[in-house]
Amino acid sequence: MSKKIAIIGGGNLGTAIAEGLINSGFTKAEHIIVTKRNISTLASLEEKGILVSNNNTEAVQFADWIILAVKPFQVKEILQQLKPNLDAKRHALVSVITGIWIKDLQEIVGKDFTLFRAMPNTAIAIQESITCICKHNATDEQAKFVSDLFDQLGKTALIEEKLMDAATVLGACGTAYAMRYIRANIQGGIEIGFDAKTASLIAAQTVKGAAELLLIKHTHPEQEIDKVTTPKGCTIAGLNEMEHQGFSSSLIKGVITSYKKIISDM
Repeated sequence: MSKKIAIIGGGNLGTAIAEGLINSGFTKAEHIIVTKRNISTLASLEEKGILVSNNNTEAVQFADWIILAVKPFQVKEILQQLKPNLDAKRHALVSVITGIWIKDLQEIVGKDFTLFRAMPNTAIAIQESITCICKHNATDEQAKFVSDLFDQLGKTALIEEKLMDAATVLGACGTAYAMRYIRANIQGGIEIGFDAKTASLIAAQTVKGAAELLLIKHTHPEQEIDKVTTPKGCTIAGLNEMEHQGFSSSLIKGVITSYKKIISDM
């Protein structure tokens, strides 16, 4: 199987994937084609050497890897349109469409295709996403290719599809949770004397550094907390007050509430 990639849907997500793949050197620009009805909005991609088209069939004929990045309500119509040109022996499909399960794709294209479902988050725009991936009917080589592809856009985790809703909460909703913490930290920083710009810089970089410690050193959060909590110090005093106010329990409840909302809406 070749490494030519068609991205069906040149919106924010599809564009971010294309740009990330060429910026990282994962593939050549001329090995990617991105489709959108109004291709004038893809001019920046075209300038970088990426192929653009308003013809989905043309894109499928060009590539062997098909990344579906359209709106959920569009997927059935588009796949039905493409089905006569899809070949299970040639094409592998990767869906980044929220709420579309592998069984939904199979109902349209059949059960013989290699299918992947990938759930990135908004940090894919800066190649810092966490992308959760599940697979069906894929070889180890194909699974490695998809993981390597999304590793260019951040980090990946291979999970079972039944955990995709949970992954949405932890990895996608989690971005909003982290932003809310940073916002609160900024507000606290302003109250103790910083201007908003400086407080924002300190808060954001501190969170980034804390996350990098865990990702690079593979330590548990409590190990890193212990390093900055000295006896009778200001850190432990602040942490204890946050816990008294329900910091951890409210966050856990928020995660569970978001998950229950997804399940109840299914």
